[in-house]
Order: sequence, then structure tokens, then C-alpha cells
Amino acid sequence: MLLRSDLWNSVSISPGFWILTGWFALDNNWRILGIIIAAAAVHEMGHCLALRILGVPITGLNISVFGAELAADRGCLSYPGELAVVLAGPGMNLLCAAVLTALGGTHWDVFTGANLVLCAFNLLPVRPLDGGRALDLLGSWAVGPAAGERAARWCSMLAALMLSAALGWVMIRTGGSLWLLPAASGLLMAAVREWGMPGHNQSHLDL
Repeated sequence: MLLRSDLWNSVSISPGFWILTGWFALDNNWRILGIIIAAAAVHEMGHCLALRILGVPITGLNISVFGAELAADRGCLSYPGELAVVLAGPGMNLLCAAVLTALGGTHWDVFTGANLVLCAFNLLPVRPLDGGRALDLLGSWAVGPAAGERAARWCSMLAALMLSAALGWVMIRTGGSLWLLPAASGLLMAAVREWGMPGHNQSHLDL
């Protein structure tokens, strides 16, 4: 793992993230923003915990309008180990929601919902989301890296296009919800990236 000072030096936060969070807070409220950020922190904590257990060093953290990417050297990981790391983020969100539900009461309902939504969104079969990464790894493990990469690329591209179109349709039908725009734009960008990167093969793990 990186030393604490090195970790801070390797954190990158885009200006767009600050603009989007500020806009969200002004249009909604700081409490909802805090809940969403807390759920995202739980998600990244799952990835970090899995990496720490497997002894994999974290090389950086990039935060943008489309979420956080935790970069780590994956050279020492097997397919099962890498799958465990990828799925640890959504798994931690699901575990948090299950614990809060078991505790009962309505005080944590919004935070429970935020964790469930974040878990479901990240399991979509679109790279670089966790679901897309897991699909890539499963395919490579089953039929080899080249065939697995091709299958994951086409699945990710088609899923991203369909989901982006569906969100666009919802925005038009409902008179426009601007909070669906970042997700729709991100999915469309993911589809374009897959189309333009047929030889995509990362040397590090982005989570």
C-alpha cells in the first residue's frame, strides 16, 4: 500500500466534480449530497479492503463527474482474485444496506437506498463500471483474454448505448430531469470509447 503522504499526492479530483457536486447541493440539499458521498466511500472501502487483504498496492485515485477510479497494479492477481477485488465494492454497498435493514427503523432508509442504487448501478455490464470489468474477467478466464476482451467490449458497448438511449427517452417523456444527463452522457462516452478501443487491455485495475 502507498504511504499516507504518497496516497494524498496520487489523488486527482477533476474541476467537473466540484461543479457537479456544488450544483447538486444547491438544487437539492447538502444532506442528500453527504449521503451519496458516504455510500460512494463505502463502495471504495470495499475495493481498498480487498486489495489490502490480497497485498496489492494502490497507485492512485481519480475522482471525476462519472465517479471514482482506484488504480492498482494487478500483475500479481489471478482471475479469481481480481474478480474478488472488482466485486468487493458493490458487495460492501450490499452488505451495508443489509446490516442497516436488519437494524430496523426508518432513520437509515435514505442511506440504505443510496447503497442499493450504487450497488445496482455499478453492476451494470458496462466498462469501466464493476459489472463490465467483472464480465471482462469472466470471459477472459473462460475463453482466453482475446475472446473475452472482444465479448466484453461488444456487450459493454451495446449495453451502454441501450441504457443511454433509455435514459434519454425518460428525460424526454418526463419533461427533462437534468440529473439523468450525467449518467446518460457517461454511458454514451463509454460506448464511444469501446468502439474506438478494439485492443483495450489495461495494465492496472481501475475500480
